[in-house]
Amino acid sequence: MAGKYCCMVMRLNVDCNGCVRKVRRILLNMKAIETHLIEKQQCRVSVCGRFIPADVAIKLRKKMNRRVEILEIQEFDETTTEQTDQRPMITAAY
Repeated sequence: MAGKYCCMVMRLNVDCNGCVRKVRRILLNMKAIETHLIEKQQCRVSVCGRFIPADVAIKLRKKMNRRVEILEIQEFDETTTEQTDQRPMITAAY
């Protein structure tokens, strides 16, 4: 697969359950993505896997026809695929 193992958080306006379903279907069809998390209230989509972050964002932008903003990218080395003393990727905002 292309790219290092990384986790990426994107801001994507998903305002209805139909949009959430469409995003989920697009992400499940991408072979490079291992896990994903869609947060409808925060308008955030988090994905993890072996991919090039810009490619995933561009593909999502084209298929959804919505603006995609990359908030955070964390890349992991081959040795540290299981997260060891790294801060959590998703922080709760109240």
